[in-house]
Amino acid sequence: MSLTDWEKNGWLTRHKTSRDEIQNLMKIIQRDLEDSSARTISADWRFAIAYNAALQCCTVVLYCRGFRPARGQSEYYRVIQSIVLTLGRDYIELRDYLNACRTKGNISDYDMAGTISESEAMELIDTVKELYLKLKKWLYNNYPEYL
Repeated sequence: MSLTDWEKNGWLTRHKTSRDEIQNLMKIIQRDLEDSSARTISADWRFAIAYNAALQCCTVVLYCRGFRPARGQSEYYRVIQSIVLTLGRDYIELRDYLNACRTKGNISDYDMAGTISESEAMELIDTVKELYLKLKKWLYNNYPEYL
């Protein structure tokens, strides 16, 4: 499938982004990475904050490619799944990991506190920091007008 196929299915809509929009999302990512490293809050919440940073990384790429998730169409799921369509098959493992984090985070957010271990939070934080560095390099190489 392609992003255009997803659009035909009603999962995405066309979107014209701007430098301001991308810069604002990058600031959210930076904030969330910083906040997720604070040891004064629970591993559950640090995990949720780091997950939001990952979600915003995927959103930046999707926006740069000219799309956004359609409202009411499992937006978070679509944004995470789209990383393979926007950045390539090298991101399948990361997509699957982030999807598992989405599911685990939903349990922590809505069903039961204390389900995220310190090591799980740190693993996600480290993964998202790495993704953020790749995102900045990708923007520099493909969309420098947004930096």
